[in-house]
Amino acid sequence: MFAQGQTVIQLIEQLAPKQYAVEGDKIGLQLGTLQKEITKVLVALDVTDEVVDEAISQGANLIIAHHAIIYRPLAKLDTTTPAGKLYEKLIKHDIAVYIAHTNLDVAEGGINDWLADSLELQGRKHLEEIYSDKLYKLVVFVPEDHHDRLLEAIWRAGAGGIGQYKCCSFNVEGTGTFQPGDDAKPFIGTSGQLERVREIRIETIVPHSIHRKVVQAIIKAHPYEEVAYDLYPLELKGRSFGLGRVGSLPSTKTLHELANQVKQVFDVPQLRVIGDLNRNVRKVAVLGGAGAKYVRHALFAGADVLVTGDIDYHTAHDALAAGLAIIDPGHNIEKIMKPQVAQWLSRELSDRKYTTVVIASEVPTEPFLFV
Repeated sequence: MFAQGQTVIQLIEQLAPKQYAVEGDKIGLQLGTLQKEITKVLVALDVTDEVVDEAISQGANLIIAHHAIIYRPLAKLDTTTPAGKLYEKLIKHDIAVYIAHTNLDVAEGGINDWLADSLELQGRKHLEEIYSDKLYKLVVFVPEDHHDRLLEAIWRAGAGGIGQYKCCSFNVEGTGTFQPGDDAKPFIGTSGQLERVREIRIETIVPHSIHRKVVQAIIKAHPYEEVAYDLYPLELKGRSFGLGRVGSLPSTKTLHELANQVKQVFDVPQLRVIGDLNRNVRKVAVLGGAGAKYVRHALFAGADVLVTGDIDYHTAHDALAAGLAIIDPGHNIEKIMKPQVAQWLSRELSDRKYTTVVIASEVPTEPFLFV
């Protein structure tokens, strides 16, 4: 059984929730429709003419890409322009295009974590906070003999986390009252008669990002026809998510040694280095894409070196003067997302018994030649 387009995207948005995206970022469905069965997904960094040809030859009817194909509102769709020809080809072959950009950068287990994993960075934190999950206090009432079952369901759904602790809750015994109506089908009691039942009040913490999932789990596990629960917004700050990662190498290296490692793990033929090649480095900041504006963040985090792409001349001088080394392997190292997203999505679909195939694009999209 093939997965519907919306099902595929619901899974992708579990990996990279849309609320993680930087404001104004062009993400989501950009072309085509998801109201169809998806037979094959092609995961790409960029959607170029060659990538679309690859999708056609592979029989893919959905491309999930990192970089958007539509950056600004279209005044017209002229199919004689390069962009217009690309859109026309996609439409004619019924290939939808979905973009996961900064939300995939920010996500835990997303691009910046994959880059940090490749460098074996330890004790990592993010460079810039982008999103902070709001917290709710969840209160729900349940009969005593269903207390343990409901509590387990709440925890399995992801509630009850406070910092480094999980399964946190507070439980108070009390008496619940209710009178079932004539058309009610009560689990306990009789229509028209006031009931008093020994119940337990459960209090726990729920992040906004999963509160609907937790409520659904409560309703499914609760014995009552009408479940009594409350969600109170809290002033407490929840979990933070952000762009870039900073952490420590397993051991100190020279800048030259780290540059060679970056070339190897990110499969780049050449790179640019700013700083003394013989200096020792241990704390590393890494950011996929264009990271020129994150030099200050890397310095504030105490990094010895920033690994990122698209560093301009003046930013290089500023970093050199501030004592921050930079390794610029180019924007295209984000190609690490192709096999990673393909493997993740393929596993998720397979676990749900879908036969939709997911492949990583093999077409290189690095625009620069090194001579």
